[in-house]
Formats: sequence, structure tokens, C-alpha cells
Amino acid sequence: MSASDGNTASEWVPTGSVTVRVPGKVNLHLAVGDLRDDGYHELTTVFHAVSLLDEVTVRTADVLSVELSGEGVESLPTDDRNLAWRAAALMAEHVGRAPDVAISIEKSIPVAGGMAGGSADAAAVLVAINTLWELGVPRRDLHALAAQLGSDVPFALHGGTALGTGRGEELATVLARSTFHWALAFADGGLSTPAVFSEIDRLRATAGEGRDQPPRLDDPEPVLAALASGDPAELAPLLGNDLQPAALSLAPGLRRTLRAGTEAGALAGIVSGSGPTCAFLCASAASAVDVGAQLAGAGVCRTVRVASGPVHGARVVPAPSTSV
Repeated sequence: MSASDGNTASEWVPTGSVTVRVPGKVNLHLAVGDLRDDGYHELTTVFHAVSLLDEVTVRTADVLSVELSGEGVESLPTDDRNLAWRAAALMAEHVGRAPDVAISIEKSIPVAGGMAGGSADAAAVLVAINTLWELGVPRRDLHALAAQLGSDVPFALHGGTALGTGRGEELATVLARSTFHWALAFADGGLSTPAVFSEIDRLRATAGEGRDQPPRLDDPEPVLAALASGDPAELAPLLGNDLQPAALSLAPGLRRTLRAGTEAGALAGIVSGSGPTCAFLCASAASAVDVGAQLAGAGVCRTVRVASGPVHGARVVPAPSTSV
């Protein structure tokens, strides 16, 4: 396997340590079907990786450990409840070794924010251990391991823009002809993904067949065509998220955030995944900075970040050259 695919980079990597950067995601289209027998919902989604990156370093150690830094990490476990820990254990089991690594995660993706930060970290650990131990596990096998860990983990490996089906783990690459610019509004606190899915089930069940039934998204093809055109103005009215009514039900204050973003000049705003992060598509990089500044001043969110996409998935960070 070559270094160019990001899975191995032996000539770049210092002995005993590998660092991987991995992006968060925005769902441009998220259609939630019925509950399956395995407890998951059938999904059709368009994933879009954005330049909000966690940095994950994996080192040789005597025992498995996880250390976290960044905003909101005090709420995260550092034992086998952490998806990065489980990724290390799964990779080690896959190759018949003990998971003797120390994992350090520097978070920029919001915790419980609907941008798949935990899934991103798990994907990064798979790539890092593959490189650290010089395993050469093929990309298709990494994808299969990722799917065992969670529905969003395969996309964090894949990056770019992709159509996800099944429970989100079956991916097909999507052509995006342009760079799209985003202002991301982080909320105070997070939302539990299972709680949001339970809430959409409740809303659908209690609405019956009447007018109050939450809308369901249809075919993603218009979104794919807009991405291929590269025109953010064409993409903006097509952004959709079946989970948004549930997120707004659990966190009604997000309505103010969404309204403030569009009033600030965003082309469109959407709750990202299960929320509560709100993603605002902007006409340009300069517009995203302006929208972000207005959102920050409006008091409708905890903090704002500007990002762009698509960006690639989990990749090894080249070590500084030691040559003279």
C-alpha cells in the first residue's frame, strides 16, 4: 500500500508515534426511514466533510489509554465507552495483538454536536494504528471495521462528499465541483443522537396521518446535481434534514439560531445531523466570515467556526523532515 492513500506513511512517521487529522461532517440531505429490525433507521444521506478537524495522536504504550483536550471534553468518557478506545481494541483484535497504545485527541469538532466527532476520532485511530504498526490493512477492510464501530465512522475514513445508504455506512462517492463555504454555530450543550431519533419516531407516531406529520425528504438526486454544478445558490434550497423537527423539539432555541443565520446573509441554514450544531451555507468565504461574525454577536449560540468543504477523510500528518 502506498503512502498516498493516507493509511501508511512510514517515511514520514517518527518512531512510536503517528498523528492523524480527521474532519467533521455536515449532512446536506438526511432522509430518515423506518426503524429496522436491528434497531437502526434506514437512512439516505449526503455526507459532506468540512475543514473542522480533530487531531488524534497514537503512541506505543504499555496499556491502552485515551486522553482528551479541547472544549467540552470533560463530558466524554476515557474508557471502553469511548469510540476511539473501541476502535483501538477492534483493530488490535483484527490483527491478533494487544491494544497497547496511548491515544491523545485534540478536539475541534463539537462534542455531541451532530458533526460525528466521536466517529471521526474512531476512524483516525484505525488509520493511525494501521500506520504505527505498519500493518498494511487494505482500505476495504478498514471500512468494514469502521462500519462495526458506528454508522458515521466509514464516512470519516472516506471524506469528501458521499451518498450514504443502509444505516449510513454504505458509501458512494459524489462529485462536488466546487468548494462550499460554511458558518457553523455551536450550541450550549449537546444532543444525544439516540434521543433525537427517538423523538422523530415519537413525532411521527403522534402526528398520525394528518397535516402535522413531519415532512419526509424525497430523492437526493437534485442535491447531487447541485453539487456537480458547484453553485451554492443552487444547493441552498435543497438542503434538508428529517431529524431537524426532532432536534428543534428537544432544543427549541435552535429556531432563533437558524433565523439569525439567514437574516445575517447565509443562503440557507440547517441543523447538522442530530444537532444541535447549525450549519449555514454561504455564497463565498468572505460571506461565511461575515455571517459567522453576525451570529457571534447575536447571542444565539455558544461559538461560531468558519469552515469549507469538501475535504479528505482521515489522513496521516507528515512528520517534520529531519533531513538537513
